[in-house]
Amino acid sequence: MSCGEPHEKDCSEVLDHLYEYLDREMPAGECAEFQVHLDECSPCLEKYGLEQAVKKLVKRCCGHDDVPADLRSKVMGRIDLIRAGEAVPEVSVLDQARHEQAQRERAEASGGSGADAPEPAGTSEARSRSARAE
Repeated sequence: MSCGEPHEKDCSEVLDHLYEYLDREMPAGECAEFQVHLDECSPCLEKYGLEQAVKKLVKRCCGHDDVPADLRSKVMGRIDLIRAGEAVPEVSVLDQARHEQAQRERAEASGGSGADAPEPAGTSEARSRSARAE
């Protein structure tokens, strides 16, 4: 897309990196260039406004999902394994966390503590490797 007007930064380049700008993931110098372009270019400013509105809507409608409490530690453990060059279990961290959460909920519903529920395959091995790496 191009508005047909000459700009220091081309419209297509601005639109290609619009989400970096919206998410504040862009270096400050580039942000300033983007802001200058948006101040000069009404079609890009309109697209920016639309994308900003969509982002706010998604945040409002989908931003309240509960994340399993131990997901962050599991993700960090996986990152540590990868950095150490060790094998990473096939089970996705998110699937593993969901599985464990479901086990805890089933245990609570049946009156148990859930502490003796089995772990998914590869979990204890990965946890042991992570502990050794620390």
